[in-house]
Amino acid sequence: MFQPIAMETLGPINESAVQFLNDFGHKITSATADDKEVQVLFQRLSITLQRLNTILLYESFQSDDNRTFSHLAFLNLLSF
Repeated sequence: MFQPIAMETLGPINESAVQFLNDFGHKITSATADDKEVQVLFQRLSITLQRLNTILLYESFQSDDNRTFSHLAFLNLLSF
C-alpha cells in the first residue's frame, strides 16, 4: 500500500494521511503497549519536516556551483 503524506510547515496534514498515521500509530501501540506512540509518530514527522526545511534554507544561500545536498544527508533526516 502506498499512502502519500502531504505536510506543510505551518499548515495541516491531508486527511487520509492523518487517518493512516493514526491507524499505524495504534498498531504500534498494540505491539509496544506504549500509549504515546501516535503522538511520537506525529512529532517525528514534524521534526523531519523542520530538519529538511533547515537543509533547504541553508542550501539556498549557496551558489549553484557549490550545492552540497547529498542523498546521505537526506537519509539521515529520515532515520529515527
